[in-house]
Amino acid sequence: YMSDDIQIGDELLFYHSKQAKPAVVGIAQVCAEAHPDSSAFNKKDEHYDPKSKQENPTWICVDVCFVKKFKNPVTLHDIKTNRELNDMMVAQKGSRLSVQPVSAQHFKAIVALGG
Repeated sequence: YMSDDIQIGDELLFYHSKQAKPAVVGIAQVCAEAHPDSSAFNKKDEHYDPKSKQENPTWICVDVCFVKKFKNPVTLHDIKTNRELNDMMVAQKGSRLSVQPVSAQHFKAIVALGG
C-alpha cells in the first residue's frame, strides 16, 4: 500500500498500536512520496536490515505531517464493537499490517467518533 497507493496529500488515520489500549489518535497527511527507509541502511540504527540494499530496498516509508489530534481516541475495542466499523481491516482477526486502506465511509466515522 505504501509504495503503490499512498499519494502526497492523502489524509490518514494515526493509530497507536503499541499501547495498553490501541487507538486511532488523530489525522496526519502524506507530505512526501514513498521512498526507501534510510534507517534500514544505517548499521547503528535499531532498524538496520543487512538484507535491504539501496538498489532494491526492503523497507519503504512516507513522510507525514500532523493535521489534528482527536479529542477522544478511538480504541480498537470501539472499532470492533461499532457495527458501522467492525468490517474495517484493522478489526479483522489476525490483522497485523501497520498500513491498511480505509474506506471514505470508515474514515468519516472514525473522525466523528474522535471529535
